Amino acid sequence: MKAQVYTDMPLNELNDLLNSERDKLIKMKMSHSVSPIENPMKIKYAKKTVARIMTEITRRGRLK
Repeated sequence: MKAQVYTDMPLNELNDLLNSERDKLIKMKMSHSVSPIENPMKIKYAKKTVARIMTEITRRGRLK
């Protein structure tokens, strides 16, 4: 997703999305450590997604 999508989301949806993306990232890391996943770049993209969501949440906190 692009960053514009996150700016349009309400805060409660962002928090839910952050939790689900973090869980997905943890599962990917665990499965990759046991047996290598087909595309390890997915881990990199998942990290960036989590960072984008956290940045948007922080940005909204500073605006208040």
